[in-house]
Amino acid sequence: MLVPEVVVEQRLVETTRGPVALWEGTGPSLETVGDFLDLLMSSLATTVALPVGSLPPGFLDLKSGIAGECLQKVSNYRRRLAILGDFTQVGSKPLREFIGESNRTGQVVFASTLEEAVGLWRD
Repeated sequence: MLVPEVVVEQRLVETTRGPVALWEGTGPSLETVGDFLDLLMSSLATTVALPVGSLPPGFLDLKSGIAGECLQKVSNYRRRLAILGDFTQVGSKPLREFIGESNRTGQVVFASTLEEAVGLWRD
């Protein structure tokens, strides 16, 4: 059986809030919190943006604890993170509240575009 090739690239994007390592690609998502940490630490900038579909499975299920683990890594290593996707149809009230609180504090933001995320980051 052929395994689809994973093509994930980062490019450095200059923004009004400094450089952002924007990760884009096709293929399977990050599988573990360790994979997430590897991506975070190998980024070209301390501010990272990636599509929600590339996050480890279970990330958006707050009961799994994966989101908390990943976001703790962002905090521990003094990074900023934008998770890019369409969050307008989130059905879970706890997840909506989690996204809202994250966006208020501004270290990790959930946004539909990189431009929107830049506007949400706090210093």
